Amino acid sequence: MQIKSKIAVVTGGSRGIGAAITKKLASLGADVIVVYAAGQEAAEEVCRFCREQYGVRAAAYGCDVADFAAVKQLAAEIKKEFGTVHILVNNAGVTRDGLAVMMSEASYDAVLDTNLKGAFNMIRHFSSMMIRGREGRIVDISSVSGLMGNPGQANYAASKAGLIGLTKSIAKELASKNVTCNAIAPGFIETAMTKEVSDKEAAVAAAIPLGRMGKPEEVADAAAFLIGSDYITGTVLRVDGGIAM
Repeated sequence: MQIKSKIAVVTGGSRGIGAAITKKLASLGADVIVVYAAGQEAAEEVCRFCREQYGVRAAAYGCDVADFAAVKQLAAEIKKEFGTVHILVNNAGVTRDGLAVMMSEASYDAVLDTNLKGAFNMIRHFSSMMIRGREGRIVDISSVSGLMGNPGQANYAASKAGLIGLTKSIAKELASKNVTCNAIAPGFIETAMTKEVSDKEAAVAAAIPLGRMGKPEEVADAAAFLIGSDYITGTVLRVDGGIAM
């Protein structure tokens, strides 16, 4: 797919990996829509940057992706304002870490609702535009935690493993419509979500074969690669410095 002049929606696009992906797609000529749950000011700043630096259309929409009805309304509003969406990046995610034996039901549900159900809701309400246009690219941001597990993150790892299963199922369902669906599994990436880990960066880096944490822009490059490809679907691309080998 040629990214230039396409319409791209990025959830959790106001910071970190989501912001990097939004800016990358804008740099390639896509009109971009940032979906955020909190942090309107940051989302608007990403949009301003994209408009001023790359001359594309950009807009921010507040929405709780875990809310099925809210996402349905969001899709209708975006279609009315921008037209058909061609690219969807499901990046919205939260953590509520804790050992499973002490984890509350609320902590488990909050993570699964946003990270996994949120991606389903977005695919459910945006993929119909791609099907009608017989062109679309979906990228789901999973995690190496979903491949290898992580103590204290039973809810997060479960949501990210589930996202991989969702990705593969959607890839099979939509392939005949020229819509691809792939996942990216980042490792330790320098973002606000990993700030506590970053404080122990030397110890973390020692466990990574390439010897350092990744940058959000490196995940964004992987997303652009998958979106640009016409013959890759149902894959999980690790961007992890080799930690999940």
